[in-house]
Amino acid sequence: MDTHLHHDHQEIHLKSSDLLRDIVIGMSDGLTVPFALAAGLSGAVDSSSIVVIAGIAEIAAGSIAMGLGGYLAGKTEQDHYASEVKREYDEVENLRHKEIEETKEFFASLGLSEELQNSATEEIAKDKDRWVEFMMKYELGLEKPDPKRATKSALNIGLSYIAGGIIPLSPYFFIGDSTEALKFSAIATLVCLFTFGFFKSKVTGINPWLGAIRVMMIGALAAAAAFGVAKIFEH
Repeated sequence: MDTHLHHDHQEIHLKSSDLLRDIVIGMSDGLTVPFALAAGLSGAVDSSSIVVIAGIAEIAAGSIAMGLGGYLAGKTEQDHYASEVKREYDEVENLRHKEIEETKEFFASLGLSEELQNSATEEIAKDKDRWVEFMMKYELGLEKPDPKRATKSALNIGLSYIAGGIIPLSPYFFIGDSTEALKFSAIATLVCLFTFGFFKSKVTGINPWLGAIRVMMIGALAAAAAFGVAKIFEH
């Protein structure tokens, strides 16, 4: 009973980690890339409407590209698992003696006596499906991926990118002068980057203050570089 509860806890933990990873990927790029683009355009044009149009186009393209990347990563994980399952079934069918030895070796690594190794191996080898699942988990260290993981990842990353991208772009909707709008965009974005970096670092076990400053500085440097390059070419 104790083991069962621990297993349930692990499943919840892993799913939460997947969601958190998707949000981190989408939100971090969503805040940084459109912010840098807006800053660069603000250094070259005076009209906020141009920044808005370009920014919306970038957010649309970026969210699709990032979402597609997440989808392909999820599909690759599923394909890899399916390939390994097929290989394990083939080995159970055609290399049974080898799989029996590998199963016994695992039980031996747990400190079981030879008698218990033989007994446990014999018991688990009675059910081919259970045996393959056992070998996938304990020999290869692979957990069966969520079949909907690829689609979920694409949506999570894409929507997070959009949510992050709207923040640096929002002042340009209300302020006509791009340089003036950039000031408010920088304040809003840097505050969000700092907050985002703080909580991301706290969850991942890194010093939250150092993590927050690092994330904020990356965004600030990217925007400053884009703005500076635009000014250089303008002159």
